[in-house]
Amino acid sequence: MDRCMPLLILLLMGRHGLCQQDEVCSKSLINSCDDCIKSGPYCAWCQTLNFTKDGEQDAVRCNTRAELIKRGCKENEIISPKNKRNIAKNDPLSTSQNGQVVQMRPQKIDLDLRPGLPVSFNVSFKAAEGHPVDLYYLMDLSYSMKDDLANVKVLGTDLFAALRKITNHARIGFGAFVDKTVLPYTNTNKEKLLKPCDENDQQCQAAFGYRHVLSLTPNKNDFEAEVKKQFISGNLDSPEGSLDAMMQAAVCEDKIGWNSNSTRLIVLTTDAGFHMAGDGKLAGILEPNDEQCHMENNLYVKSTEMDYPSVGQLAMQLEKNRIQTIFAVTQNVESVYKELSKMIPKSEVGVLSSDSKNVVQLIERAYNALSSKVTITHDNLPEKVRVVYRPICSHGEKSEKEGVCDQVHVGDEVIFEITVIADTCMENEFFTISPRGIKDTLTVTINTTCKCQCDTAGPIIDPHPHCNMSGSINCGICSCKEGHVGQFCNCKIGNKEEHTLRASCQKDNGTECEGRGDCVCGRCECHNTDSGSQYYGSYCECDDDHCEKFQNQQCGGKGRCKCGKCECNSGFEGSACQCKTSDEACRTVNNSVCNGRGICKCNQCECKGGYQRPHCLECPGCTDPCQTKVNCIECLGFESGPFKKNCSEACKTISSEIVKEAFTLSPKECKQKDSEGCWMTFKLVQLVGEDNYKAEIMEKRDCPKPPNVIAIIGGSIAAVALIGILLLMLIKLLLYMKDLKEFRKFENEKKKSKWAEADNPLFQTATTTVANPTFTGGD
Repeated sequence: MDRCMPLLILLLMGRHGLCQQDEVCSKSLINSCDDCIKSGPYCAWCQTLNFTKDGEQDAVRCNTRAELIKRGCKENEIISPKNKRNIAKNDPLSTSQNGQVVQMRPQKIDLDLRPGLPVSFNVSFKAAEGHPVDLYYLMDLSYSMKDDLANVKVLGTDLFAALRKITNHARIGFGAFVDKTVLPYTNTNKEKLLKPCDENDQQCQAAFGYRHVLSLTPNKNDFEAEVKKQFISGNLDSPEGSLDAMMQAAVCEDKIGWNSNSTRLIVLTTDAGFHMAGDGKLAGILEPNDEQCHMENNLYVKSTEMDYPSVGQLAMQLEKNRIQTIFAVTQNVESVYKELSKMIPKSEVGVLSSDSKNVVQLIERAYNALSSKVTITHDNLPEKVRVVYRPICSHGEKSEKEGVCDQVHVGDEVIFEITVIADTCMENEFFTISPRGIKDTLTVTINTTCKCQCDTAGPIIDPHPHCNMSGSINCGICSCKEGHVGQFCNCKIGNKEEHTLRASCQKDNGTECEGRGDCVCGRCECHNTDSGSQYYGSYCECDDDHCEKFQNQQCGGKGRCKCGKCECNSGFEGSACQCKTSDEACRTVNNSVCNGRGICKCNQCECKGGYQRPHCLECPGCTDPCQTKVNCIECLGFESGPFKKNCSEACKTISSEIVKEAFTLSPKECKQKDSEGCWMTFKLVQLVGEDNYKAEIMEKRDCPKPPNVIAIIGGSIAAVALIGILLLMLIKLLLYMKDLKEFRKFENEKKKSKWAEADNPLFQTATTTVANPTFTGGD
C-alpha cells in the first residue's frame, strides 16, 4: 500500500491539477448554436431571450460557461454538450483455462464525443495462467548449419519440458528454409541442385526455398521423428531466404495449424543474414511479394517467381496474425537481427552457441521476456481521431502510439488509462484496441455531438412575439418564416428575393456586413465592438479600435484611430504616429532633402527607383549616365549628332563646360564614341534631382585618320597582278607535272617490252632470177 500512495497522488495531480487544460472558446463566424459548439470543446451557448443588448450580434451568446454566467446567463439556460461513454461489454477477467479465456476488459465501449473534448477510460489486462502456446521451429538448413541440425534432432524432449513449465497446452511444429533455387543464390547445375553439398557428404537433400515439415502437434515423438528425417542442404551466397519462410509460416494458418486462442511463437534459428525486398532483381525476379500463402505439397512454390517480402510487409503480417518472434542466431549476426527486431513488434533476439546446444535455454529466456512485456495498441484508427495511452504500472510511459508495461508476471493485473479525442464530426466510426500477440480485442465505437438539443421552458409558441410574430424561437434566437429576415424577423422582404437583399450587404461578394453586423432589409445594422463602440460604414467595414500600435499604444498615443488608419496629431507622422515630423536626418551637405531623389518619412529617406539610403545618393542598379547622355554631350560639346538641331531643348537638364587640359570634377572619366566615330572624353556629376547633371567635356576628340586612297588602289592592282602571275605559274606547273607523268609512264612501258628473233609471217625475202641468154636447154 505504501508503494502505491505516491503513484495515486501523481495520478490525482495529473487529472485535476498539473494537466488541467484552460477552458477557452475561440469563436469564429457564429450564427447559431450548432456553429457555437463546433467552434471548440469549451464553447457554450446561452438560450436566454433578450440576452443580447442593442447592437450586439447573436455571437455573444457563444462563450465559455464561466463567461456566460458572468454576463447573467442562468446555469439551466446554458447549452454545452458533454462526452458520454457506455461500456457495452465488460466480461470479467479469467485466471485459468476453465471456459472462455478473457485477458482484457472491457471488450466493447461506445463513445458519444464532443469534437475536441477528451474522454478517458481504463482498460485492464491480466495474463491467464497456463495459456496455450504454439511454437513453430523454423530452421536454416544451409550447409553451415550442419552441426546445429544434429543437436536439433534430439531437441524434442528438452523443448517440451521447457514449455511444460509455461503451460500444459503446448504444441510444436517444424519448418526449414535455405534460399531461392536460382542464380546467383543457388548453383543451378542439375547435379548441384540435386546435391548442393560437398561431394563427401552422402546425406544431403536437394536445394529448396522453404519447406513445411511438421504441423503443430502436442506429441514430442512426432517432432523428433520428423526432424530426424531432415538433412542438410546448401546454396551459394551468405544471406538466406529467412523472410520468405517467415512470411509463409505467418500467412499459411491452415497449413501450419495455428490455434486461434493460443500464444503464437516462431523461433528462427540461423547463422547468416537475410535477403529482403529488391534482392530478387539480381535473379530477374521483379514481381513483388503478395503476402499470400503459396504452399503445395508443403513446399513454397512461388519462391522463384516472387521477390522476397520487405521488412514492413513481414512486420504487418506477423502483427495481424498475432505471432511473436524469437530470433535464435549466432553471435556474428546478432547485431543484424537486433536491428531487425526493432522493426518487428513483439520480437526478441538470443545468441546461439556455435552448435545450438543452448537453444532451449535461449527460447525459455526469450519467451519470458516477451510474456512479461504487455503492449496494447490500436488498429483501423479513423482520421481526425487521437488516442493517448498512459500505463498505470511501475515500468510504463505515456505515448500516443501504444501503451507498454514491462516486468509483468502471470496473474498480475495492469491498467492502462486511454484518452480518446475526436477532432471533427463523425458518425458510427470505430477502431480496435488489443494487446500485441493476444487475441482479446476492445472495439471502440465513436459518434459525435455536433448539433444543439435545446430545451424550451413552457409551451412552444409559434409564431413568437419576440420574433414580431413572424418566426419561432430556436435556442433563444429567431427562426424566421418565409418572407421575413432580420435578427428579430422584423424585415418583410415583399417582392424582393432574400439573396438579392443579402447581396447588397456584401462588399465585393465577400462576407455579409463583413461579419460585423446584420443585414436588415438590404442594409447593414452594425454590431458593437468588444470595447463598447460600434462598427460603422456601409458594410460595417470600419471601426476605431483596430489601428497599428506603437509601444503597445494605438497610434502610439499620438493620434486618433479612424476606420483602421491613424490620423496623427500635429508634429507626428508614420503609420502608427511613431515619428516626430522632422527631416534633419534626411538633409544632405548641399542642404537638400534626400538629394531630391526621395521623400523624408519618419526622419528617413524613402528613395525612388533604385537609389539607396541614407541620402539617395547612389543608384547601383541604374543605367550608366555615360551611355545615356552621350548624344547630349556630342551636341553640347561639338554641335553634332542626333540632337544637333534641338540641343538646348533636348539637353536642358545638363549644364556643360568645355575644358582644354584637365578636369575639375571628381567622378570617373567617361569615354564614348560619337556619331562621327570620334572618341569623346568627358565627366558627369549628378546634381540635386533625378535628371540634373553637370558635365565637363574635353575640347579635343580622338578621331581616326582618313584612309590613303592611292595606297589602297595601288595595293589592289599589285595584289590582282600578283594573284594572276601565281595562277599562271600554278597552271604551268600542273601541265608540266602531267607531261612528266606521261613521259615516265612511256619509259616504264618501253623497258618492259621484249624483242624476239623470229620471222615476220608477212615478210617475204627478195628473189633474183638469172637467165643465161645463151642457154638453149639442150645437153
